Amino acid sequence: MIELCRQAAQINLHSPIRKGNVLHLPESGRVVFAGDLHGHRRNFERIAVFADLAARPDTHLILHEILHGGPEDDLGGCLSFQLYEDVLRLQVRFPRQVHLLLGNHDTAVINDTDVMKSGKEMNQAMKAAMRRYYAEDFDATLQSLKEYLITQPLAARTANRIWMSHSLPEDRFLDKFDLKILERTLTPEDCRRGNSGYLMTWGRHHSDATLERISRMFDADYFLLGHQPQPSGWHRGGRNMLILASDHNHGCFVSFELDKLWRMETLIDRIVPLASIP
Repeated sequence: MIELCRQAAQINLHSPIRKGNVLHLPESGRVVFAGDLHGHRRNFERIAVFADLAARPDTHLILHEILHGGPEDDLGGCLSFQLYEDVLRLQVRFPRQVHLLLGNHDTAVINDTDVMKSGKEMNQAMKAAMRRYYAEDFDATLQSLKEYLITQPLAARTANRIWMSHSLPEDRFLDKFDLKILERTLTPEDCRRGNSGYLMTWGRHHSDATLERISRMFDADYFLLGHQPQPSGWHRGGRNMLILASDHNHGCFVSFELDKLWRMETLIDRIVPLASIP
């Protein structure tokens, strides 16, 4: 795990399509964008089958929010770090195709702050399981995971004006968001409550007026996000926002080509239910 984190961090930092904290995808190829996974191994496997990275070298698989959730050990510890290890292994195998974006649960791990999911504080639950699993290597493994997480970009964008990130700054904090964070090295302090890395990954309330402002700020027409739970797998938020969830049996993802122009209605047509993949 330590070596995977080290290798994958270098992939993140030296990606040829990365500018600052944003990935600029090429003008051709295919994107597979998932919603939150939260430890759901079966859905990750389904997404990987659909992406078929070895046979489709033009595919960019974009994942986020993998930690916290899913299987537990006998003492109730969160085992999502085991799935993360497999995701990192996939990134190391396909360094130009697999991209992980920073999520709010990642920021909680980076700064060792509380984060709740289904009434449970997930950081302590995961650390407890990691301590039992890695034993004397726990401290070094957790540190290597934190060092990897902070190297993740905040977003990916396409030439056909689609923006993908875990979330966006919400209405009441948009004026506090520093757009320069997209251009400079991300730090743990950026991910603390109230700072711009935090605002970029924790936002939940986006009015049409806020989305229009962010469209101008980010120079994008449409937003593909996760973060907000979606029992049916997806939700259209306003004119130009699509929220996806991939962490349950009704989960979905979206797949689209980079050389076509899209409208929200046509992007919705490209949503794939995870249950449809054997």
